[in-house]
Parts: sequence; C-alpha cells; structure tokens
Amino acid sequence: MTRHTHTYLALGDSYTIGESLPLYDSFPYQTVQLLRSKGLHFNAPEIVARTSWTTFELAEKLLHTKLSATYDFVTLLIGVNNQYRKLPIEDCKNDFEFLLKKAIQFSGEKPRHVLVLSLSDWGNTPYATKKNPVHISSEIAQFNAVNKDLANKYKTQYIDITKGAVAGKTDASLLADDGLHYSAIEYARWASLVAETIEKML
Repeated sequence: MTRHTHTYLALGDSYTIGESLPLYDSFPYQTVQLLRSKGLHFNAPEIVARTSWTTFELAEKLLHTKLSATYDFVTLLIGVNNQYRKLPIEDCKNDFEFLLKKAIQFSGEKPRHVLVLSLSDWGNTPYATKKNPVHISSEIAQFNAVNKDLANKYKTQYIDITKGAVAGKTDASLLADDGLHYSAIEYARWASLVAETIEKML
C-alpha cells in the first residue's frame, strides 16, 4: 500500500511566516514537526504569506500565483493589517469571505479541513503601548467576530489563538525582538492547537 504524505497550505501575513524568526520557528513549520512526531507523514508546509499583507493583498497574490489544485489542510490567518491601516471592516469582511472560499477550494471542497485562526491582539504587545492599546484590542475583537462568523457560516474550523497571547505584554519570552511579533515559544502554542485539530481528523 502506498503511504499518503499529507500536504498543508498556510495563507496569511507576518504571523504566518514568523517575522523576525527563522522560518522553521513559524507556526506552520512547528505544526508539521508536531504531526510528524506523532508518526503522521507531512510534506513541508507551502506558505503564501508576507509581512504587512492585508486581506486584499493576499487575495491578489492568490489570483496571480500557480499553486497545487488541492491540499489536505489549509490554514488562514489574515486581517490584522487591515485593522492596523484603519481600513473599513466591511472591506475586510468581503475579502475574507473570498479568501475563505478559495481556502475551501484548495482543500478539495472539505470545509472542515480549513482552519481559520483568530487575529492576534497586538494591542497586548509593548509595541502598542503608545498607540492606544485599548482601542486596538477593541477593533481586533470586532475583526475577529467577523472572521468567526464567516468560519461558522462556511463550516470551517476556527481556532482562537487570541486569548493566550495577552501574556505578551508582560512576558518578554513570548515576543520577538521587535516587541510586536511573537517568539517561537508563542508560535509553538498556536502550532499545538492546529496540530491537535488536524490530528483528530486523521
């Protein structure tokens, strides 16, 4: 019997590539390593993400990038830069819905194999100290409500990574040197949640 090696597509922005860290410390790579440690066979993740991308910029990239027709699993983590640039939440909603449909298409029309991650609340980082952290956190919560509603509408998985990340304001070990992005320790927590969800489906 031929052994199936699973494929994984990660769509996002700086929090997907692990800005300021080696790529292997990013949550998609740590996810694959966790799954491999369980005896599951996975290729290295294919990542379509870039620092500062908004939902629109990710959508534009996908429209002009040739990828495999399908993947066994897809993660989607995007939208924080829409909030950072003060772009209308309604535009983000429309773009995110498009991206979610694309993610489902990439999954071979298996919505449960698409994992939407909530947006990290950068209001709880040292970088936000002089930028009205309370307002940032409030807006991130609004964006997350939109993303969660769409994930439920399309019956995909939804993983809340936001709540645990609040410790970044007081625990420097969870942060990268820029005081905005996260360390391998925090991404390991995200990876554990993603790997656990995927493992249950295999």
